[in-house]
Amino acid sequence: MFGDFLYKLRNFGLARSVSMWKTDLVFYWRSSEKDGLIFFTILASVVTTFAMLFYFMFNKEGDTRDLTCLALNIYHESRGEPTKGQFAVAVVTLNRVASRRYPNSICEVVYQQNWDRIRKRKVGAFSWTEFRKLAPPKGKNWYKAWEIAENVYYQRHTNRLQGALFYHANYIYPSWAKQKKQVAKIGRHIFYR
Repeated sequence: MFGDFLYKLRNFGLARSVSMWKTDLVFYWRSSEKDGLIFFTILASVVTTFAMLFYFMFNKEGDTRDLTCLALNIYHESRGEPTKGQFAVAVVTLNRVASRRYPNSICEVVYQQNWDRIRKRKVGAFSWTEFRKLAPPKGKNWYKAWEIAENVYYQRHTNRLQGALFYHANYIYPSWAKQKKQVAKIGRHIFYR
């Protein structure tokens, strides 16, 4: 069939060959049995559906990406804090994901930036995300941050900061803190709802 198309293309011009090829295709479609084609179309649809289900059920890449973002946030925001403080930072991050006021994924929450009219630039929700170069996380602090991230992500940790969406270090006094309700003070961080 393809050879005929090339012959027509060479000898009769492009417009005529396309018209003849279309006519041949319509004739082939109308004169052939379609039972096999319908069977293979349905079979391909079923196989594709199952392949997609398996992919989404067993694909851990999304989990790994979210866990990495959560662990990085814990590491950079609270690696010098007590374990309770590191858990609290992770809980605030996931509380933001659950809130309608913030993005729907952990990585989007961690790297979220908003316009600051005082500084006249976009500012990261977590200050460490504004640095262009950071040393790669390593050592026992990184492994601890990853372990805490897994425990909070897979809900193996009790959330004791229900609704907490904000925190800051106890040595700064942001203006927004006056409008929030303090729910905890852990290490050098103060947490708010």
